[in-house]
Amino acid sequence: MNIPCILIPALVGLICGILGYLIGKMNSKGDDSLALSLQDDLDACKANTRNLNLKISSLEADLAAKSSFSESQSFATNPPAFLFDASLASIAYGKKIKEDDLKIVEGIGPKIEVLFNVAGIKTWRDLSETSTERLQSILDSGGENYAIHNPSTWAKQALLAYQGRWQELKDLQKGLLGGKE
Repeated sequence: MNIPCILIPALVGLICGILGYLIGKMNSKGDDSLALSLQDDLDACKANTRNLNLKISSLEADLAAKSSFSESQSFATNPPAFLFDASLASIAYGKKIKEDDLKIVEGIGPKIEVLFNVAGIKTWRDLSETSTERLQSILDSGGENYAIHNPSTWAKQALLAYQGRWQELKDLQKGLLGGKE
């Protein structure tokens, strides 16, 4: 039997084992520093979250304190003024929306919009404050082509548009067919 043929692979294996052990030890020290760095980042994020939650609480308290409406005042006597934001509307609908465009209401087309404009309903707010019975009577006065429409959800849709609640309006309209539930 040839001893160098057995001894050389054994020595190479032993040297590789020792080198692997040493390299593994050196890399494990790097893992500890990585874990510490990640833990520091996590602690910083938690502290930031606490600060943001405190700021939110503070802002909510300020908003509640500055609220000018008491429980005795109603929406009808002193309605809030909403500002139209065309960019939010276009984000929700994927197209440009003009302020007080009654055609945004599911079931209202250009001819019905003209009919309502003649009757004095020119804005989303006007439409939202008009009773379903009045809307139906305006449609009835336009003839049988208009009388077949059902305006039961139009005031609600117009209110959502007036208040700038575009995603809610879009979600509501997904369940409507020609303005009907």
